[in-house]
Amino acid sequence: MAIITNTVSYMDGETVLEAFFAFDDAITERRPAVLIAHMWDGRNSLVAEKAQKLAELGYVGFALDMYGKGVLGTSPEQNMALMQPFMSDRAMLQQRIRAALRAVKLLPWVDDSKIAAIGFCFGGLCVLDLARTGVDIKGVVSFHGLLDVAHNIQDTPIKAKVLALHGYDDPMVSSKQTIDFQNEMTKAGADWQLHSYGHTLHGFTNPAATDPDSGAFYNTTADRRSWLSMQNFLTEIFA
Repeated sequence: MAIITNTVSYMDGETVLEAFFAFDDAITERRPAVLIAHMWDGRNSLVAEKAQKLAELGYVGFALDMYGKGVLGTSPEQNMALMQPFMSDRAMLQQRIRAALRAVKLLPWVDDSKIAAIGFCFGGLCVLDLARTGVDIKGVVSFHGLLDVAHNIQDTPIKAKVLALHGYDDPMVSSKQTIDFQNEMTKAGADWQLHSYGHTLHGFTNPAATDPDSGAFYNTTADRRSWLSMQNFLTEIFA
């Protein structure tokens, strides 16, 4: 097994974006692809690592770019400035992530009938919004994602299976938002699951989250459990 990594540029309108992807070149046939949506700071080393781990599982890991080639935040203030336009304009967010879906389908190693998407924090919202658009992909997984309902999309059936992995003590997602999310998924006809991890804050998969006073803190157990849940989910939807 040799994991090959590279980057590829793609476009959303006039915005140049750059994804990082990984695959195992010992596999000769086309294989499923998993999009990976980053946190609020941009496409960083964390999602690149996830792409490589997914490649080791036999998938093409495709760490997408929501902000633009080379654009990364370096402070909470910069991160918020990058994320907020997409939070305020969900149609723009949905268009941006659909550009990544088009791009991954062009990779020669990808079976474009078997595509899923995972995302972390802001990226969790992004992949949920991808599902909300009604695209014909196999499934999406949100890790400690924002669960805000997308009010710009009404009565669109959700075809993708949905798995939301959530910290019960996450201060960035209220109990009402969790209930509203479940009601939204049910109304849209989605095959959905929500796993809630007790005594777990926001950012539980991110080893750099070390300040519980901010509401985000790495949790080794929840990280391990959520990754296993994702693996089982991918095995199911790609069968």
